[in-house]
Amino acid sequence: MQIIKHNPMIFLAFMAMLILFGLSMLDPISQDITYHNFADTRSFYHISNFWNVLSNLAYLLVGLYAFYALLVSRKLVYEKQMKVAYMYFFMGIILVSFGSGYYHLAPNNETLIWDRLPMVIAFMSLFAIVISEFISLEEGKRLLYPLLVLGIFSVLYWAYTQMQGYGDLRLYVFVQFFPMLIIPMLLLYFKSTFTRLRGYWYLLVTYLAAKICEHFDTAIYEILGFMSGHTLKHILSAFGLYLLLKMMTERINT
Repeated sequence: MQIIKHNPMIFLAFMAMLILFGLSMLDPISQDITYHNFADTRSFYHISNFWNVLSNLAYLLVGLYAFYALLVSRKLVYEKQMKVAYMYFFMGIILVSFGSGYYHLAPNNETLIWDRLPMVIAFMSLFAIVISEFISLEEGKRLLYPLLVLGIFSVLYWAYTQMQGYGDLRLYVFVQFFPMLIIPMLLLYFKSTFTRLRGYWYLLVTYLAAKICEHFDTAIYEILGFMSGHTLKHILSAFGLYLLLKMMTERINT
């Protein structure tokens, strides 16, 4: 693991190219149309898929709390040179609330674009923040906008290919899961000047749990009866973000 510690950016570039090469060897991954078939389709107050829509308020609350901690109470402990990245991250969380809510009102490939665009903004901003904290402040600053452009392009590319009749999610898959693969390695092999790093682990664990709930959407709905796996996914992932932000208000920059 010495190459990771001594040449972290080379390692990240190598891993990225390796995974992208592997994905390029696969056939284009089209969006499965059954993805839009959620278990809980109940409507209340003339709102379709009510609970999948309403549960997105959790992201709005977390995003507002984040901006409050950053700009009002000023309790958020962060590297000031990365303030823009934090603002993109928090805005991405808020926009997920609206984008995902809009998607769940009428789930289809067209509305799914507005669900995924804010997610990649949040993913890529957080990835730049983690790089700045564990590898290099300068690298985090330098990579912020390229990462944001890559994330947004991955969604637009998928949308374009979907309109062409074949769909290609491979780049979006990379954008969503590459940070989740790399962040644990950075947590394990690098040191940050910040304390209370467990918030990142909480986020990773809740994100994994959320993806599991998403996969078992129908089974969870059948077991619980009042809540589907997808609704639980929204709540769990928002809770993980809250735990991360709470850690960021309690940590110390040594």
